Amino acid sequence: MVRVHGDTGHCWHGMHCAAVLGAAQATSTAPLLRAQLLGAARHTMATNLLHVPKPQGLLRPLVVPERLLLGPGPSNVPPRILAAGGRQLLGHMHPEVLQVMDEIKAGIQYAFQTQNRLTLAISGTGHCAMEAALLNLLEHGDTALVAVNGIWGQRAADIARRLGAVVRELWKPPGEYFTPQDIEEGLVRHKPLVLFITHGESSTGVLQPLEGLGELCHRHGCLLLVDAVASLGGAPIFMDQQEIDVLYSGSQKVLNAPPGSAPISFSERAREKILRRKTQPLSFYLDMGWLANYWGCDGEPRRYHHTAPINSFFSLREGLAMLAELGLESSWERHRANCAQLCQGLRDLGLELFVKEEKARLPTITTVRVPKGYDWKEITAFLMENHAIEIAGGLGPSAGKQTHTGCSPSPAATHSGS
Repeated sequence: MVRVHGDTGHCWHGMHCAAVLGAAQATSTAPLLRAQLLGAARHTMATNLLHVPKPQGLLRPLVVPERLLLGPGPSNVPPRILAAGGRQLLGHMHPEVLQVMDEIKAGIQYAFQTQNRLTLAISGTGHCAMEAALLNLLEHGDTALVAVNGIWGQRAADIARRLGAVVRELWKPPGEYFTPQDIEEGLVRHKPLVLFITHGESSTGVLQPLEGLGELCHRHGCLLLVDAVASLGGAPIFMDQQEIDVLYSGSQKVLNAPPGSAPISFSERAREKILRRKTQPLSFYLDMGWLANYWGCDGEPRRYHHTAPINSFFSLREGLAMLAELGLESSWERHRANCAQLCQGLRDLGLELFVKEEKARLPTITTVRVPKGYDWKEITAFLMENHAIEIAGGLGPSAGKQTHTGCSPSPAATHSGS
């Protein structure tokens, strides 16, 4: 039976389709004619149902311009990593993919300098790893102390509040870092369960010293959570030696892979905290219990959790392989030398660096004060339009700030990845 609804036009179309289908069914002795009639009926019905036209942009070939990415990320992807990401898909539970995941895990352990068994890559960007770290460690009512000297501390505080944590903040002006004394004062005052701090603050170009912070946190019964998205591979970090409890990064910075996968590792202290939770993590997708099993971190047979971004894993594997081939110490030295040369060249041009202390400058991202009389938007636009080079304006606390003639100078940072 065919039921027809709508106005006369729709009624006519419905009756026409019904008639054509009836004719097709009646011509069982003429298969070719029957197929033609059925095709005509389906086309008429489909045309009647489509009210949104084909997007004209999708009917044109994809065009991606060639640009030199010197902003805070993502970075240009080397041909070897592009080729890895372009390989044919395999199933996310195929043994070959599980082997790639095991190799990624070993690469992360090398990059982080850790032997933590709970080490893996989140299927998501660095923000996703930040959220995974916080929601697995924190339960409703737990106290988190967040060191804020740029956008990433602000984001961590926001996420922790959404999780129902009691958030306390330590503040430093953009361009400055936290001393052990600053941290200890906060630990004594607020007695947090977790301290969040950013190793490479990409919004301001600050490299946060980590020495002694892990031991300090543990003395006060606190876990140390470190964001190393902008610094991993470009500045020394030693997860085990520095007693970091949770460390995460991203694929699109020094590792030169496309964004979409995020290395993360949990110490035994942090793993035990997760196991002692009174409530389940609020996210199933980022539940570290499930992810630990999928990544072979719990000694149990691997079970399906989610369909992983296989080609992103291929790319991340190659990025970690290239880092291992170069060697961490060589990578650190390369970034240090490039940063020093860039900073000297900028000073020779009469420009002022945003981070005053040389030891506190993030070697992967260099920040510069915009000279008086210039608009940072015009500078970044000029480089993009005339030279296809990307540098970025300020982000978070440094966003939109400029120097004004006749006023006290406000820092407006441009970013250049070295």
